[in-house]
Amino acid sequence: MSHIVVIGAGQAGSSLVAKLRSEGFEGELTLIGEEAAPPYQRPPLSKKYLMGEMELERLYLRPEAYYAENGIDLILNDAALSIDRDAKRVTLGDQVISYDQLALTTGSVPRRLPEAIGGALDGVHVVRGLADVDAMAPEVVAGKRVLIVGGGYIGLEAASVCAKMGMQVTLVEMAERILQRVACPETSDYFRALHAGHGVDIREGIGLTRLTGAGHVTGAVLSDGSELAFDMVIVGVGIAPATGLAEAAGLEIENGIKTDAQGRTSDPAIWAAGDCASLIYRGNRIRLESVQNAIDQAECVARNMLGADQDYAPYPWFWSDQYDTKLQIAGLNAGYDRIVTRAGEGDSRSHWYYAGDTLLAVDAMNDPRAYMVGKRLLEAGKSPASDVVADPATELKTLLRG
Repeated sequence: MSHIVVIGAGQAGSSLVAKLRSEGFEGELTLIGEEAAPPYQRPPLSKKYLMGEMELERLYLRPEAYYAENGIDLILNDAALSIDRDAKRVTLGDQVISYDQLALTTGSVPRRLPEAIGGALDGVHVVRGLADVDAMAPEVVAGKRVLIVGGGYIGLEAASVCAKMGMQVTLVEMAERILQRVACPETSDYFRALHAGHGVDIREGIGLTRLTGAGHVTGAVLSDGSELAFDMVIVGVGIAPATGLAEAAGLEIENGIKTDAQGRTSDPAIWAAGDCASLIYRGNRIRLESVQNAIDQAECVARNMLGADQDYAPYPWFWSDQYDTKLQIAGLNAGYDRIVTRAGEGDSRSHWYYAGDTLLAVDAMNDPRAYMVGKRLLEAGKSPASDVVADPATELKTLLRG
């Protein structure tokens, strides 16, 4: 009987094994995870869970009993140490598992500050897994001073939660502006003003020189020479694909585990999906770091493991929750040359990214209608005239008829 092994028990891994069973796979199925908890949602970790508004069990993607009920051998708290591609075996801490097909859904790991500048001090945290958030939770206390390093979505979301909890928040971003790598200046301006309105001290164009403290962090020296006292530090300087296992096994690595259009790696018996996998999108090799991609790509890989022979066609979309603002993003903005701003009701608005006359992406702040219309336009390959988009008299849904 065929045996499929999946390494990585996150969103992609859980989605992949569930899809295999729903598509009729009746062979042996094993899901291996490093963490002690069964597969869980990550987005609420640093928000509702950290704030005490969501219980641990509500984070679980599926009830713990689901896996046994569906004949899925769920191995937790045990890391895969190596892959023997010739023998088709995976070595764990105390056992060796043979496979006929293998899927890698190992996700990503947070970038950390170097130990040489204080990155190993107590009180310095990253936001990625359950253990990370459990470790920082006792320090997230009203009145305490927190330094957020990094002005991307991870850092800004952490800043919003800490501010809502009554902490004194300072955020430093070494680039000229927050969100510089991922968003237009107009979106940066929107969120800078939002955070300033909640008392967050945002310092752009300023990096971290070093953290101070003996044992536990007590402060930071910034690149402008200022020295500030802090009770804790949250590092949000991005993530890297977890490729160590694949690289050691000799699989091709290119901005992640290199996959073909169907999710197959350089070894035809091994597949990859989620944050760890790179794929071709519009002629470029990219990785899509989002929950939706983890689900969609994993489900496509599951079907292809069963012989579907389908290319994966991603429709990139993302979101970020900060205070009472929901940012929804459709598409990828790489290569844009102008922005069209459309004002909505109240504080809602949307920014439409164009390259020439081609619509590339939409950022919608508290404007779900703009997001949904933009998403459908992008999926259909339609690009409405920018002056029509900007005109507040234009009814958005009429753009879909063009």
